[in-house]
Amino acid sequence: FFQSLERIFIEERIYKDEAFEKSKSIDEALAHIDKRLEPFKKNFIRDVERDDLLKLLEIKMARILRFSSDKADANIASLKAELKEVQNNLDHIVDYTISWFEHLKEKYGAQYPRRTEIRNFDTIEVVKVVEANEKLYINREEGFVGTSLKKDEFVCNCSDIDDIIVFFRDGRFKVIKVAEKVYVGKDVIHLGVFKKNDTRTIYNMVYRNGEDKVCYVKRFAVNGITRDKEYNLTPGAPGTRVLHFSANANGEAEVLRVSLKPKPRLKTLAFDFDFASLLIKGRASRGNVLSRNEVQRVVLKKKGGSTLGGRPVWFDRDVLRLNYNGHGELLGEFQSEDSILVITKRGTWLTTNFELSNHYPDDILRIEKFNPDKVWSAILIDADQNRMPYVKRFTLEKVKSETSFLGENAASSLLLLTDTYYPRIECTFAPPEQDREPLVIDVEQFIGLKSYKAKGKRVTTYPVAAYKELEPLRFPPEPEPEPEEPESDGASDGDDEAFQPQFVEIKGAPTPEPVADEPVGDDPESDSDNKPKPDESGQLSLF
Repeated sequence: FFQSLERIFIEERIYKDEAFEKSKSIDEALAHIDKRLEPFKKNFIRDVERDDLLKLLEIKMARILRFSSDKADANIASLKAELKEVQNNLDHIVDYTISWFEHLKEKYGAQYPRRTEIRNFDTIEVVKVVEANEKLYINREEGFVGTSLKKDEFVCNCSDIDDIIVFFRDGRFKVIKVAEKVYVGKDVIHLGVFKKNDTRTIYNMVYRNGEDKVCYVKRFAVNGITRDKEYNLTPGAPGTRVLHFSANANGEAEVLRVSLKPKPRLKTLAFDFDFASLLIKGRASRGNVLSRNEVQRVVLKKKGGSTLGGRPVWFDRDVLRLNYNGHGELLGEFQSEDSILVITKRGTWLTTNFELSNHYPDDILRIEKFNPDKVWSAILIDADQNRMPYVKRFTLEKVKSETSFLGENAASSLLLLTDTYYPRIECTFAPPEQDREPLVIDVEQFIGLKSYKAKGKRVTTYPVAAYKELEPLRFPPEPEPEPEEPESDGASDGDDEAFQPQFVEIKGAPTPEPVADEPVGDDPESDSDNKPKPDESGQLSLF
């Protein structure tokens, strides 16, 4: 547009008009230029504005002296061709976008390798992958909970879309939305993140009923509730008080020590109660009687295991998170005391629990259920020993933070890791030793089992091009199955091991009379030989 405008301004010598040269103001000069351009306005792609006319006044004299009509026509034609190409790209924007990124990859791909990772996001749900980047606090004295009470008691990590479940000393509970600060009430005994339709989280409770002063115990799960509505876990009588409460993510059952208040003729003043002996019922049930005597104190004696059995846990590599819904790879069934082992490609490991809020690094080499007895074999480059290859066999232990089994030098690197019981490693040599026969190492015979802190044993002093794990030649012995006890049907399987009855003679006891058995079969005479007969001593022989 401006190329055409400039060409007309120069070719028509508008700047040489007497009216233009004698203009007393900018507005008068612009009005003259606009009047002279009137016959040409129908060929412009848009209207001529004041800014366009001001731009014409900024043309330098050197530009006018060097002006070439042919060059201007060529420039305008080139611009029209570019405009046509741009319009074509807009009409086929998808194809153009693909070709543009292919061009970027071809031109800059070698200099800037990809740092992102392609993953499948079909299984993602907001409630499962939302970041638990908020911290929940409680002010027990004033009865407030929220994420902004940073000077008060920390409860747990949560996200801004979570629900919070609150239990009170009188047996009430309710579910609320996470907020910066909200009043819930005093006498809070438990506060935590509430997961809808979670049937694995079991709550164990001991309470004293305010009506009959009897202590009850109950186990229950919470689901199917309405937010901001109060519910009662007890009959609701005035004076009801919760004596013990615990929330168990996997249905764990603890053992309590119950102390009774002394009174006349009461011999047992203390006893143990195991929640594992109690069935899980609905939250509205009254519960089972713990004691009709007055309970003085209830204390935790021992934490127990899960009564729901192992909980299957999966790991979804798309989002690097755990789940209980079958997404990703199955890690196994976990009891409350079990842990997850994570080994990274950097030669570090850590152990975690199996809570869904856990975060894991993106360079995971192995993730599985932790087994402290599993033996690992590794080939590594030791930066402290002139970057020579070393082999080591070791076991891992539970750690809360990332720990390296390659040594303290961060420059050391992991080349190969295996949990094969009798691993065999083939080492192929690099130039100038490429003609050497490959070295095959039986790791179990090459080096003994040591701590993960040990340096290990040098593999070779020659340069190695590659390491490859071979099929093992030996396998660990399979555990012998326990002998099954034969089911007894009351009959002897043979004469050698026939059951011999033991008789005890009672002095003065009368000799029992022979009594005929009931006949077996259709013919009553067919069992005549099977009637018991007294032996020589007068005892009744049963065999």
